[in-house]
Amino acid sequence: MMDRKERILAFMREDAYKPLLFSELVTVLDVPKSDIGLFENLLKELEEEGLIFKNRKNRYGVPERMNLVCGYLQGNEHGYGFLIPDDENMKDIFIPSGGLNGAMHKDRVIARINKKGIGDKRAEGEIIKIVKRANKTVVGTFESSKYFGFVVPDDPRISGDIFIPKDEINGAKSGQKVVAEIVVWPEKRRNAEGRIIEIIGDKDEPGSDILSIIKAYNLREDFPEEVIREAKSISQTVTEDMIKGRRDLRDLTMVTIDGEDAKDLDDAVSIERLPNGNYRLGVHIADVSYYVKEGSPLDKEALKRGTSVYLVDRVIPMFPKELSNGICSLNPKVDRLAFTVMMEIDKSGRVVDHEIFESVINVNERMTYTDVYKILEENDEGLIERYKYLCDTFHTMKELALILRKKRMDRGAIDFNFDEAKIVLDEKGVPIEVKRYEMTIANNIIEEFMLVCNETVAEHFFWTNTPFVYRIHEDPDPDKIEAFSEFVHNLGYTLKGINKIHPKALQDVLEKARGTKEETIISTVMLRSLQKARYSHINSGHFGLAAKYYCHFTSPIRRYPDLIIHRIMKEYLKGTVNPEREDLLNSRLPEIAKLCSERERAAEEAERETEELKKVEFMKKHEGQVFEGIISNVTSFGMFVELENTIEGLVRISSLEDDYYVYNDKSYSLIGERSRKVYRIGDVVNVMLIKADVAARRIEFTIVDKNNGENDEKALESDGKENGKPKRKRRRKTPDEAVLLHVQGKKKKKKTKKAKV
Repeated sequence: MMDRKERILAFMREDAYKPLLFSELVTVLDVPKSDIGLFENLLKELEEEGLIFKNRKNRYGVPERMNLVCGYLQGNEHGYGFLIPDDENMKDIFIPSGGLNGAMHKDRVIARINKKGIGDKRAEGEIIKIVKRANKTVVGTFESSKYFGFVVPDDPRISGDIFIPKDEINGAKSGQKVVAEIVVWPEKRRNAEGRIIEIIGDKDEPGSDILSIIKAYNLREDFPEEVIREAKSISQTVTEDMIKGRRDLRDLTMVTIDGEDAKDLDDAVSIERLPNGNYRLGVHIADVSYYVKEGSPLDKEALKRGTSVYLVDRVIPMFPKELSNGICSLNPKVDRLAFTVMMEIDKSGRVVDHEIFESVINVNERMTYTDVYKILEENDEGLIERYKYLCDTFHTMKELALILRKKRMDRGAIDFNFDEAKIVLDEKGVPIEVKRYEMTIANNIIEEFMLVCNETVAEHFFWTNTPFVYRIHEDPDPDKIEAFSEFVHNLGYTLKGINKIHPKALQDVLEKARGTKEETIISTVMLRSLQKARYSHINSGHFGLAAKYYCHFTSPIRRYPDLIIHRIMKEYLKGTVNPEREDLLNSRLPEIAKLCSERERAAEEAERETEELKKVEFMKKHEGQVFEGIISNVTSFGMFVELENTIEGLVRISSLEDDYYVYNDKSYSLIGERSRKVYRIGDVVNVMLIKADVAARRIEFTIVDKNNGENDEKALESDGKENGKPKRKRRRKTPDEAVLLHVQGKKKKKKTKKAKV
């Protein structure tokens, strides 16, 4: 089926092709009479996927040959939108409100380009076909009137309220959070129509805020009955029959290192120093694929979810607790089935030899990042005494982790420097504290060990030419890099080799900016200049890690790509990958990789939204109070100020009443016309919280200490390398983490900060 579709597309993409009628296609492609029905279905499927387009004259062609673009619509709270093309080499297309023609945020659409992009100006277009609707339900606040009601969507990118007829209100009352099912899709100048299918609760009721986000992203906390049944049928102990053919590592000293509240422990590590001076590093991963068989209810549900989701107050797991917290979790002092990668690493950090095999293990201790840090850095006597037999192991792990990190940095991996927040909630879900999360050597040990393991696995299976799922991070768009180069040049920095950028050139800029006023904004703008990491059946390397080969192998409890490559790896090691199986994998993996990438991004958005919600909620009770902060960004409409606890808010330019301020786009500063005061990135300012809008997830400040603006106009001419902000300890993140991707990534949401790449 896939081959037939590809042949049809290849034919329509030929230069000589002109749009043809169905009957003409049948003749030209010599479709047998018996296959005409099948051929018609293939064309319908391709049309539904947006890969071909049938015009008003019923002629078929590919969109790109008809001045059309297929992609996803990204809405905007002001009523317009942007088409994000399927072709990643194309720039986004601006869609004015009058050109949406009933399309909604996230819909898959086809647009006609009406105005081509010139220079920095985007192309402009209009939606001519909605290929697939994304918002079958909408979460929002219900408001009622005498004869009807309407739902105001929580997501501001969904423009237009949902009209609810009186007989479809179903008991909802004004001010309640609800789920509305769309019955009639919006059209030009006409809102969508729907019916209330679920009442979440009053908008101010504890828990309804997070539950609204869960519903909005179609996240399921519960599992289907057949999935629960299968999970409960799985034995919670490892029997002798299970370990036949596995390497017995139960006598090998190994530990897990996670956050205090982690329950799904899917990786254990061991280390030995060899007589030749090298290290033998063992990474032992929970063998989830032993329990979750391909095509089973557990497997199908895991694929739908794609990933576990770690919200600020709860975890929505990929598997039921019987697996995620039970038999698949590498709990201490019990036998567990594992998939082991044993690596010999020399003193320069090079993997000189490795083995991959199924094993049975018995973890010695369940360690926390805090305790390992105290042993290594604080020499905590109580912990050293308690874990006396492991202390040498921890010191050896630290030694190897630092070697691996140096090797990674030397080859040019990008090391972003962003601060994470730790949000503490009370038993009712109310935020009582927001503070910076500190990364320690204990986190770094696990991060580096998982990175080298994932690289080793990816390289091994790349050379076997086996169907596989890689974690890729493509080279950045040259136009974006050129824009970034101009941006940092205005701040006094030089980006080398922008025509064929190497990650090391970007890392050099980050190093030079380390500790300066503009460090945060340079990191942020650089991040936006890079592609997003994703899953793919084709290996194209990982730009941010400066790695030729990379995959996600280490978290099968909470990431589906890890699970599927475990299966493939086992089949290859056992010699059961025959040509038929290869064909099946090659046909399925592209779609699985795409789905997993989409589910990962949805999870990240939901996670980020819950964090933003709780930050604003936390600040709500501090309205009217004054805080010290640092200007983190300056724009034409105002400046963003970041507080010590990582919370950021906007100071609108209209609130600066002591002068008329003009935005200088070269120095990223606001300059007072009369006073010549200057507000620029990195300045320390005192701000008053004037509004914390929970519904809009928005924080607004106003400057209260006018003397914090610089009076010296010469400051605009500086190279931006002064050190004007308070010293603050920042943690370093790996590149893919900053590009929104994960090695152990999802644990970050549980405050168990493993590497996220």
